Amino acid sequence: MTDPGTTAASAHRLPKQTQRYGLDLHLWQPEEAAALHAVIPANVDHLRPYMAWIALEPQTLDQRRELLETWAADWASGGDLTVGIWRAGQLVGSGGLHRRPGPGGLEIGYWVARDHLNQGIATAASRALTDLAFTVPGIERVQITHDVNNLASARIPATLGFRRLPDRPSCIAQGPAGTGIEGLWQVTKDEWRVH
Repeated sequence: MTDPGTTAASAHRLPKQTQRYGLDLHLWQPEEAAALHAVIPANVDHLRPYMAWIALEPQTLDQRRELLETWAADWASGGDLTVGIWRAGQLVGSGGLHRRPGPGGLEIGYWVARDHLNQGIATAASRALTDLAFTVPGIERVQITHDVNNLASARIPATLGFRRLPDRPSCIAQGPAGTGIEGLWQVTKDEWRVH
């Protein structure tokens, strides 16, 4: 029996949190805007090469709060899941599950703050998001894309056992170092189970 408070949109929502591999990944909450507001300005130069959205910086705390509210509304309507990546209560990055691949698929996105690079955070977060994606009914494949020159991002899906598919023109805006060509990686639910 369906809970009377369940809406059609909530039946298609992605799960909003997971705690795995030493990380807490959860849907951004408006009260976490201050944490994001502290991390982004400290990482503008680090994120600028491949993150097109960094061109919108600087932003105010109120603008960040509005952004988090937009992400929460998108999730509530059955759209993408955008999460903060927290380790031991500290914000170390952000990521998400995006519906860009269409029916049956989700795409993982991520970034990690400069002070937390080379600690396995992006790999652990991507592993946790892949696990989470495959709990969703109807999801049969998960993808990761990156600019072909972003070799650090390419190591994540390779380490996790994703298969490299042919490169393709980028379908999202890229930062100034972007080539317009993205590397595409994919893993199916069956492949992930035996990995």
